[in-house]
Amino acid sequence: QVQLVESGGGLVQAGASLRLSCAASGSTFRVYNMGWFRQAPGKEREFLAAIRWNGCTTYYADSVKGRFTISRDNAKNTVYLQMSTLKPEDTAVYFCAADLPDFTGTYKYFSSYVYDYWGQGTQVTVSS
Repeated sequence: QVQLVESGGGLVQAGASLRLSCAASGSTFRVYNMGWFRQAPGKEREFLAAIRWNGCTTYYADSVKGRFTISRDNAKNTVYLQMSTLKPEDTAVYFCAADLPDFTGTYKYFSSYVYDYWGQGTQVTVSS
């Protein structure tokens, strides 16, 4: 089992940068694929970025490609989301999630349903 705790959210002005962190408990963090999602009030949870367990492959939603970067440090049991050129429409609660790969290696990174564990979320507010 994995417990996830996000941090690094806050209130920033448009154009600023933030780095979110997601710290995982347990020694098996390195085997999990990790994703970042966000949810704004009244909207569905939205995929942002994902990274495979070994860090070799990353995926991004078109809405954040070029502005957000996902990375992980398996030695620190942490996954990061570096966000730059933030916009008011980026305001949301940001969640990290962990997916335990199955034997097929298939990873539907964009779907919240494949993730087994979720953090509690961290609020990001971008003012104009």
